[in-house]
Formats: sequence, C-alpha cells, structure tokens
Amino acid sequence: MTQEHPSIAIAAQARGHHAPPMSREKVFEIEDLSVHYGDKPAVKNIGMDILHKNITALIGPSGCGKSTLIRCLNRMNDLIPSARVDGRLLYHGEDLYGPNVDPIQVRKLIGMVFQKPNPFPKSIYDNIAFGPRIVGMAGDMDEIVEGALRRAAIWDEVKDRLNDNAFGMSGGQQQRLCIARCIAVEPDVILMDEPCSALDPISTGKIEDLMTELKEDYSIVIVTHNMQQAARVSDMTAFLIVELTADERERWGEIVEYDETEKIFTNPSDQRTEDYVTGKVG
Repeated sequence: MTQEHPSIAIAAQARGHHAPPMSREKVFEIEDLSVHYGDKPAVKNIGMDILHKNITALIGPSGCGKSTLIRCLNRMNDLIPSARVDGRLLYHGEDLYGPNVDPIQVRKLIGMVFQKPNPFPKSIYDNIAFGPRIVGMAGDMDEIVEGALRRAAIWDEVKDRLNDNAFGMSGGQQQRLCIARCIAVEPDVILMDEPCSALDPISTGKIEDLMTELKEDYSIVIVTHNMQQAARVSDMTAFLIVELTADERERWGEIVEYDETEKIFTNPSDQRTEDYVTGKVG
C-alpha cells in the first residue's frame, strides 16, 4: 500500500471481491456528516453505511441536500471554494478526507454521471479513450473502448460509427456513453446524480436496466426525484427532508430514514417517510 494514495490498493482489492446480492459489506461509512457553503448549512447530521455492490438511492424534496451529499462521496464539493465538510466519511475503512488522500485519485475510483449528458466534443471513440489515456492505463485501447461500450450496453448501436462526433447521438445514447466513459477507467463506485431526469421513458428504462447489470461489478449511488425509479432499481433508500430554523432563515437537509428499499416503500418507520412516498407531501 502506498503512503501517498492509501485508497488505491484498498479499492483494487474490493473490485476483486464478488459479493452476493444485498451484501452487508460497507463501501462508505458516514458519521455525523455536515456540509456548509460559507456559513449556510446544506446538510447536517448525516449518518449511514453505503453497501458494496448495492444500488443506494437518495430521495427527498428539492433542496434537501441530495446532490450535496452525493458529491461528498468523491470530493466534488472540494471544487466549490466556500464548501466545508465536517464529520467522518470512510471509504473501505479509510478517511476519504485524510491528509494523504489525493482527490484526483478519489475521483478515478469513485466516478460521477451527471444529470444532463455531458459528452466531450470529440468522437465516440475518443470520449471513451480520454480517461484511460490520461491515467496511463495499460492494454490495447481498442479493447478498452469496446469493453466499456459493451458494459454500458451501447456497443451494438455505435460500433460502426466510433469516429462520429458524440454530439450526434440521442440524449439516451449520450448518457450511456457518459456511463461508458466513467467505467472505462475501472472505478470502484459509480455515482449518478439524477441520470434520467432529461431522458424520455424508453431511454430511462435502458439506463435502469443498465444500472441493474452494473451492480454485479460496481457499487452505485443514485440521486433521483422519481420515487418509482428508486423503488424499481435500488436495494437501499435514504429519505432526506428539509429542516428549517424557527425564523426560516436557514434550511438544511437531514436523513429521516434509511433502510432496505422495500421497507421504505411498504412499511416505513417514520410517518414523514410514509407521507412522502405515498404522495401526501411533495
């Protein structure tokens, strides 16, 4: 294990371990996590264990901090100068915010797929090859590109036009391309921040099927406003709510309940969860 990047060896070891469905092995352990932007709180008192090779969904109303929370998991909030992260966040048992952890390496191991497809203004081939080239991955680049596109269930649609500009693809294809680009560098975890919100129902179905397949090899965390989507694809679900000070000058997100998805949607422990998942409150 290197001293500079302690997460690298651990994550590589984790990728070699094939856990059964609903593994109880922890990939993230979050304890008393809070995020502030300047002096304004965004989320407070977050505590949850995210499990290995499961799909974990974060649901809740707008403004409850779902995107802020998921961005803590690969240190994307580091890119916001005013952001401050407090508490404890362990990744395979290591402090993700420890002094010897390189955030660039973190983002290689913990990839992100964003709300809107964001392919590079390059060919389909070069979109996938970009990451492996940057990190100096060994192996035949054609095989790396084909492998990533196959795992993202889009190879058959693009194999005859790999040199075409990625902007010529449909929105759903672009999003699957972005997933392929993410997995081309062999991450351990895939974060997805509302990956289907800009897509039509058919494309959404393809992304959901893809997530279920990718769970065999990756731990996935998804933010979604679509409760039906969370119920369809996730193993675990966290419901967040917006809390307000008495004068309503400050608002932040907190977790109300975190449990197996089936329980969250059929027999939640908290009345606020039941009101949200049944549509009584939005």
